[in-house]
Amino acid sequence: MEPPPPCRPGRRAVLGLLGAAITVAAGSHPAAAAAGTARAVGQHHAAGGVGKRQMRGLWITSLDNIDWPRHRGLSAERLRADFTTLLDEARAVGFNAVFVQVRPTADALWPSPFEPWSQWLTGTQGKDPGWDPLEFMVGAAHERGLAFHAWFNPFRVAIQPHLAKLLPSHPARRNRDWAVVYNGEIYYNPGIPEVRAFVQQAVMDAVQRYDIDGVHIDDYFYPYPSHAGTEFPDDAAFAAHGRGFTDRAAWRRDNVDLMVQQLRDLVRAARPEAAYGISPFGVWRNRTSDPAGSATMALQSYDAQFSDSRAWVRNGWVDYIAPQLYWYIGLANSDYAVLAPWWAEQTAGTDTQLWIGQSASRPGAPDRPAAWQDPAELSRHLALDATLPAIGGDLFFSARSVRVDRIGAIRRLAADHWRRPVLSPLLPRLAHGVPPGSPALHSAADRRSLRITPADPTGRGGPFQYAVYRYAEDPGPLPSPDPARLTALLPALTVDRYLLPPDTPGSWYTVTAVDRAGREGPAGPAVWVPSG
Repeated sequence: MEPPPPCRPGRRAVLGLLGAAITVAAGSHPAAAAAGTARAVGQHHAAGGVGKRQMRGLWITSLDNIDWPRHRGLSAERLRADFTTLLDEARAVGFNAVFVQVRPTADALWPSPFEPWSQWLTGTQGKDPGWDPLEFMVGAAHERGLAFHAWFNPFRVAIQPHLAKLLPSHPARRNRDWAVVYNGEIYYNPGIPEVRAFVQQAVMDAVQRYDIDGVHIDDYFYPYPSHAGTEFPDDAAFAAHGRGFTDRAAWRRDNVDLMVQQLRDLVRAARPEAAYGISPFGVWRNRTSDPAGSATMALQSYDAQFSDSRAWVRNGWVDYIAPQLYWYIGLANSDYAVLAPWWAEQTAGTDTQLWIGQSASRPGAPDRPAAWQDPAELSRHLALDATLPAIGGDLFFSARSVRVDRIGAIRRLAADHWRRPVLSPLLPRLAHGVPPGSPALHSAADRRSLRITPADPTGRGGPFQYAVYRYAEDPGPLPSPDPARLTALLPALTVDRYLLPPDTPGSWYTVTAVDRAGREGPAGPAVWVPSG
């Protein structure tokens, strides 16, 4: 299979250029010791302790047919088959959640009454594919025990500059003052209140209609700065909707903050147990600009994109933050070994989960430096994460790169860190909800399988997964679900028995039920199964 196509300017491939936008003098760097520590920790952690919960997420990108759909105009049968293959491969690697881009360019992968069908499905914007991809994708993920997070790009309209190429009925053409052409692309203007309300309405249509597990917003609020240094053209919006601001940068940040808060409130009201989070550019501010910033010298999302991601965490406006740390350990101006601890410090003691955005496309890429030619680089990232309790997992960009796995970096990190299954993260605000009841467990007559009978009906509020624990010795009448004994996670919607691997020695087994939010119920009585 060929490697994934590079993202167009303005998409995530630009992050490498932006992270290296400011050159620093060669020589010693304060992160050098941290880099060495991370490598040493990597060797230790491969045989280290076991955590019970972790986000192991995979981004699936529809823009420009990067991941899915792989090509435009494929049949519904082929699209469904390709997507289920992606899910099966993701589950086999160890992923427990998918983040699927369902609104890439002010369009939709579902029958939206507000925006046209996406061109990335059929090749023609607005063309009805004759089926509902989002409904299918949510169901397919849940059948496999994978959480489904719907990924929305908030303000990007097109990755080309010509409004006339949009469908005549497109909202950006019907409301010409909403649209801004900047750096060869079209964006909605975040400074116009009607734009923010419309985007929220478009997103909430999917949130209300589909049984999703999360609402995921990416880094595109205000666009990345033009390479030519031109300003985002919002003079008219600032004059009409300035709300008394005299500092345009502060006004732009307030526009983004309003969007973040208002959408959070809408999502919470419509789907209280859905996770709401954002994946911003990985550098908030450099310490040279702000004492609270990181020891980096890179583009600053606070100033360049007007995204105050640190405030979103500190104010509790998001359930999780997933900063895109697509840099290697030891990079002088944006060192992973500096940024991961910095973000851990920002989220420590808050109710905001921290999941790190990792690049699966850079390992082995021929245009990347030597650090990315080492299959162990990503594994060292996860080893460093394991030393920082605030980090609750990772998201990987993106599915096609995980599949290609040029130099085996994904296989390496999975072998080093994902040998055991884990439960999904549980949001603190949902932890006090009622978990599912204890399932009944029965040994089959052939002694090679265990039959599971739920105490509650499967579905929302009932079992989403069954967690199977194996003990070498009798765990007693009230077994404790020990994460070191977790041997399998089964999708409760489609599986009601656990098949013992061949040559399994005689063991005690118990099972718990886990709901969609990640709440785990009590274990039932243990069952002894002799060796086969």
